[in-house]
Amino acid sequence: MIFSKILKNKSFLVYGLGVTGISAIKFLKSIGVKSILIWDDNSETRKKYNLKYKEKNIKKGFSDVDYIVLSPGISLLKSKKKKYLKRNKNKIITDIDLFFLTNKIFKSIVVTGTNGKSTTCSIIHKVLSNSGINSELLGNIGKPILNYNLGKKKNIVLVIEMSSFQLEYSKYIKPNHAIFINFTKDHLDWHGNMNNYLKSKLKIFSLQNKNDFAYLPQDKDIIKSFKKNNFRSSVILNKRKTYNILKKNILNPYLSSKSNLENLSFIYDLKNNFKISDKEFFSILNKFKGLPHRQEIFLKKNNVFFINDSKATTFVSTKACLMNYKNILWILGGLKKKDDNFNINKLKKNVLSAFIIGKERSFFKSKIDKKIKYFETISLKQTMKYIFDELRYMTDKKSAIHVILSPASASYDQFRNFEERGNQFKKLIIYNAKKYL
Repeated sequence: MIFSKILKNKSFLVYGLGVTGISAIKFLKSIGVKSILIWDDNSETRKKYNLKYKEKNIKKGFSDVDYIVLSPGISLLKSKKKKYLKRNKNKIITDIDLFFLTNKIFKSIVVTGTNGKSTTCSIIHKVLSNSGINSELLGNIGKPILNYNLGKKKNIVLVIEMSSFQLEYSKYIKPNHAIFINFTKDHLDWHGNMNNYLKSKLKIFSLQNKNDFAYLPQDKDIIKSFKKNNFRSSVILNKRKTYNILKKNILNPYLSSKSNLENLSFIYDLKNNFKISDKEFFSILNKFKGLPHRQEIFLKKNNVFFINDSKATTFVSTKACLMNYKNILWILGGLKKKDDNFNINKLKKNVLSAFIIGKERSFFKSKIDKKIKYFETISLKQTMKYIFDELRYMTDKKSAIHVILSPASASYDQFRNFEERGNQFKKLIIYNAKKYL
């Protein structure tokens, strides 16, 4: 590839040595790049890679690089080297940029939005694959994109999930199909404000041309900003008619919630562009089993359903889950999101009791106090006693009871990520259900 030959003679700083950073280093070495510097803000990670740069050496050596490959999640507002990164912002690219620069013959579907990206990408991949279209799932949901060797493969469609973190610094991404599913408050501690957050999302359309497609929700702010930027792609707007078709034909309870139907509307329009029939499309959807940690019903015992929704890190995400069920024992709490609009009023009729955990319990208590009965503990493990005590009093209920972990918060006060939080919840529930139910 011509760009691989050009990049071979450039110098790079890989900033952030997580999964993405390591994949970037391996990729750059594979195309023959000789000048690669590496850095991580975490001192333990630096020790692991024997990084002994002193401040003066960082300033001197790092300022000469041609490109900075920045790992997702590293914020210019919070990074230890934020002054350096801001000064060299024009040099920052992402791993996905490198992929687009060095691979030209492929079709791409790139999905962004606040809630439901992973599920949307998974369904797109499944719909394409089961319809005889060769596709691969990459980005946030799949393996790191630079670990994927496109080689000489032809007629392949890459389904790529992209967060606002990745889009913020991307400069070379040009999707054939760019899907913006929804937009609500989140990641404001990272972006600073809603305007910056929206700008980062809209970059998904910036390099598209008239032969490419932009799929937009019925959101006035998004549509207005899209027009203001004079993007050149062909617009496909989400329609109420499509939503109604889906509601009528989807029999899969996992996909029947309002939020899932809204996101599926984009896939319906997309599948029309790929000439996939309605019959085939709905057959695939009605067999879809869903993803872990996203309204995951992992156990049913004595008319009690246990649901792991650990991925719900904002109130909007939690609201989408709580609206789907009645008779809920709701576990919430962790680290609150900046400026999260937390309003329980419309949901209180669905919730029997709440169980508040985590570091910022006082915030969550203030939001539900006097609206629903609540218990306060520190950890998930301590919460189990209260959960199963409540369940014992409800064994005569004829209606189903739903025990739901939907935290409406980040997990980092007690867990490495939402996956670890969800897995611990499942493990504790399964152990206690065997013992007490």
